[in-house]
Amino acid sequence: MIELEGIGRTYTRPGGSPVEALREVSLRIERGELLAVVGASGSGKSTLMNVLGLLDRPDAGRYLLDGEDVSRLGVNEQARQRNRRIGFVFQSFHLLPRTSALENVELPLLYSDRASIAGLGARALEAVGLADRMDHNPSELSGGQQQRVAIARALVNEPDLLLADEPTGNLDEASAGEILEIFHALHASGRTIVLVTHDPNVAAHCDRICRLEGGRLTSDQRRSRKSSAALAAREGA
Repeated sequence: MIELEGIGRTYTRPGGSPVEALREVSLRIERGELLAVVGASGSGKSTLMNVLGLLDRPDAGRYLLDGEDVSRLGVNEQARQRNRRIGFVFQSFHLLPRTSALENVELPLLYSDRASIAGLGARALEAVGLADRMDHNPSELSGGQQQRVAIARALVNEPDLLLADEPTGNLDEASAGEILEIFHALHASGRTIVLVTHDPNVAAHCDRICRLEGGRLTSDQRRSRKSSAALAAREGA
């Protein structure tokens, strides 16, 4: 599904020297994988996610999404691809405070070119177990529930790819476990998920772990589905 070939991204700070956030990163991600990207702060994790999500354009290399070089698309076409094919979940929930859960989830549909959008928001909230909280504002929801609303918003356009940046970072242990269960369910349904985290316990829930150091991909470890499922069961026990 995804092929990164020699991806590089350099930032130039005013009055400072260039910073190489990504250096010759090559990575292939198959459809239906649950993959964690780990590394210390400043290793390039978020930059890699931004490139994958078409939020940032690499200076070098190619990004092929289903065989198409999306890194060379124009701004408007990248925005259309983002809305139609990619869902985002962040550490901060980014919910509109005076807007209901359902209205928050439906926001991406304002830019959708789908023929019909009726019922998609409600269906996404049902998928994350919040069918009974659709009319609640974020202030009336727990942190874990707010993150579930954010996941439903990422799913509402039924994207091919789900990108999650530290999705459990603001949650207590119990809520984090619930969020990871949702990701496992989405993965079991065939969703492709890339999860960026600094937490090795979160990464251990994934079938594959890629490590970045200094902008370079330094390791790529595949785990058996059986071992990942067993760990998830132990964590949830």
